[in-house]
Amino acid sequence: MRPALYPGLGLSVFKERELVQSGSSKVASWQLSGDYFENCNCDVVCPCLVSKAAPLAARPTQGMCDVALLFHIESGRYDQVSLDGLNVALIAHTPGPMGEGNWTIAGYIDERADDQQTAALAAIFTGADGGPMTAFAPLISNNLGVRKAPIRYTINGKIRAAQIPGVLNMGVEPLPTMHPSGEIWATIGHPVAPDKLALAVGSSASTFGDHGMHWDNSGRNGHYAPISWSN
Repeated sequence: MRPALYPGLGLSVFKERELVQSGSSKVASWQLSGDYFENCNCDVVCPCLVSKAAPLAARPTQGMCDVALLFHIESGRYDQVSLDGLNVALIAHTPGPMGEGNWTIAGYIDERADDQQTAALAAIFTGADGGPMTAFAPLISNNLGVRKAPIRYTINGKIRAAQIPGVLNMGVEPLPTMHPSGEIWATIGHPVAPDKLALAVGSSASTFGDHGMHWDNSGRNGHYAPISWSN
């Protein structure tokens, strides 16, 4: 993992970890559970993980991928540091099939996080201390950094939504289905939620604008799922 995936914090991930681990070189033990959703610019259903091609080998339906991933931690700990109630947002652009790499990525960490919580979230969401995000680390070539921001994450029935004022307004809702549950759940091996993922579609006005990028993923592919991570 690149040690400074989040250079906007002013510290490398490994130095930030010292804030939490008090100088110990031992990797912290951590776990979290909560909720996540994503909204990309592919037509429904995104072929990156659901196609005849190998996972991440299919070309996105628009030729490239613009995706936002939003996370709400209901409960979590990084050693003795509580992560309860905090939110994280990641955005990524890939110029072609995701598995070919050359990802551009940026991050946003909940402004309510203190220094220790910020260090812990950076270590988890960069994959520096193990967990699902390690799967993405080798694919990243352009890091736009991270900043603290007010991140609002809401669940209203089967609808997920998140806002970062002036930057991001994203939401997803389940795809229409004849199933009485009103949801389509799939097991497709997505690193974020490998065993249970809902097929969804971007809500109206699902937009992102920052770092010179401007997306409108309304009506485009989405997913949501509960998450349970640990290292």
